[in-house]
Amino acid sequence: MASILNLGIDAAAGGLFGIVGTALGRVAGYFERRQLHEQEQARWGHEYRLHELNMQARHQETELELALTAQAGSWNGLEASLKAEASLGKASLWVINILRLVRPAITLILWGVTATIFMVTQDKAIVDASVFAATAATLWWFGDRAPKPVPR
Repeated sequence: MASILNLGIDAAAGGLFGIVGTALGRVAGYFERRQLHEQEQARWGHEYRLHELNMQARHQETELELALTAQAGSWNGLEASLKAEASLGKASLWVINILRLVRPAITLILWGVTATIFMVTQDKAIVDASVFAATAATLWWFGDRAPKPVPR
């Protein structure tokens, strides 16, 4: 009888041990899934931040390309202006002297108009635009007038 009782106790203990082992496995599985979920969230957050950084880099790259294009257009315009002026050829001295006075005269007129607009108007946008235009024109006309080196 003792052996049947021992056999029953062993079976019950084995069953109880199996149930406890299953429960511990489930608890461990819960923590494992939670850890995997946290890891996935961290990975998604990292991918999201990486995507944001890529978008910022593309935005900056686009801005730089636009700035380079605008700068190249500005230099092309200056080059065309200088070539047009250089292609005038030979002329009388009085014609050359009058041509040399055109830019200073237009500059004085432009700044006179700008000063008048500044004193008369109440609209800040108009004043800003006229000051910008006068400054840009003045720097365009007189900014790059250095003498060219003489070829040897």
